[in-house]
Amino acid sequence: MIRTIIIDDEELARNIIRSFLQSYSQIEVVAECGNGFEGLKAIQELKPDLIFLDVQMPKITGFEMLELLENPPLIVFSTAFNQFAIQAFERNAVDYLLKPYSRERFDVALQKVMQRFNQQTQSKDTILHLMEHVRQQEVTLERVVVKNGSKIKVIPVEKINYLESQDDYVMIHTDEEKHLKQWTMKYFEEHLNPDQFIRIHRSYIVRVGQIAQLELYEKGTYLLILKNGSKLPVSSSGHTRLKQVLNF
Repeated sequence: MIRTIIIDDEELARNIIRSFLQSYSQIEVVAECGNGFEGLKAIQELKPDLIFLDVQMPKITGFEMLELLENPPLIVFSTAFNQFAIQAFERNAVDYLLKPYSRERFDVALQKVMQRFNQQTQSKDTILHLMEHVRQQEVTLERVVVKNGSKIKVIPVEKINYLESQDDYVMIHTDEEKHLKQWTMKYFEEHLNPDQFIRIHRSYIVRVGQIAQLELYEKGTYLLILKNGSKLPVSSSGHTRLKQVLNF
C-alpha cells in the first residue's frame, strides 16, 4: 500500500485528486492538508510514501515546505506555476500536474509514480537540486522560511538586520532572534533587493535601513554600526559599495 497525503489550499483540487485516486486500490490517502504548515506536520507524523503537492499556497509555498523536510517522500506537483518551474519538475520530480488537468493526464502521472515507487530512485539530493533550480529563477527574495526544532518561522526580509556567513550556512539576524539557513551568501546577495541590502564583507550582508554609522577602526579599515548596536567589519570592496549606496 502506498500511503499518500494531498496538500493543496483549494478544497476542489483536493477532492479531484481524491476522486481520481479511488480507482487505485494500492494507494491509501492518509491525510489532506490545506496549507504547507499542516502538510509538514502530517508528513512528519504519518511518514507517507507519496504526496500530491500544490506549489502556490498561503503561509508557506510548496517549495518552502519541502526545504524543511529531511527525508521527502515521492512528490507529484499540482500547479499552475510558470514554465521555468515545469522544466525543473520534468527533470527532478516524479511528475507535475498543470492545473486544470484531465483524468487521462492524472493517470499518466500515476503510472510514473508506480514506476518510481518500485525503483525508489528519488533522493533528497534530487529535491535539493530542484529547490536550487527554482530558487535561482526567483527575481527578488521577499521572505525566508526557517525551522527551529518543531517550530517554523516565516521571516519577511524587512525584518532582517543582517546576514552572517557560518561555513555552509547563513545566520539570519533579526531584532528578536537569529536562525541558521542552509543557503549561500552568494544566493542572498543575488536575490535580495540591492536597494535594501548591501554586502559589506565576504561574511556579512546588511539591510541598509539598519545602518547607523560608519566608524574608522584603524588605518584603512572600518566598522559598520547598526541601530541595534551590532558592530560589523567592512572590507575595502564593502566600503566602496557603502559609499555608492549612502552617497558619502
